Amino acid sequence: VQLQASGGGLVQAGGSLRLSCAASGHSFGSYAMGWFRQAPGKVREFVAAVGWSSDTTYYGDFVKGRFNISRDNAKNTVYLQMNSLKPEDTAVYYCAAPGRPWVISTVVANFERWGQGTLVTVSS
Repeated sequence: VQLQASGGGLVQAGGSLRLSCAASGHSFGSYAMGWFRQAPGKVREFVAAVGWSSDTTYYGDFVKGRFNISRDNAKNTVYLQMNSLKPEDTAVYYCAAPGRPWVISTVVANFERWGQGTLVTVSS
């Protein structure tokens, strides 16, 4: 299983970015997917998760309607649309898949497959 995240970059506060995560090597459509982030000196925190059929989504409390997670099972890809970005959103963003199919989680420890991370920098 391989996850390849992309789409990070430098953006001004109030701007938008869309992250993508392409998956290969497993039954993508059977797995929930998640996004996490880690800022320098901080622990990795949950951002968003989407169920295998997109019917269920969860978001971290700090998202407050600014982000949207979606997936395209035909393309084996999950997306994170981030709007109204703030400097405190600056972090490396990781996509991840749980260790088992048909399970959705918001807990870091339940995710066993991780992408390499993509850096998002929001300037003030």
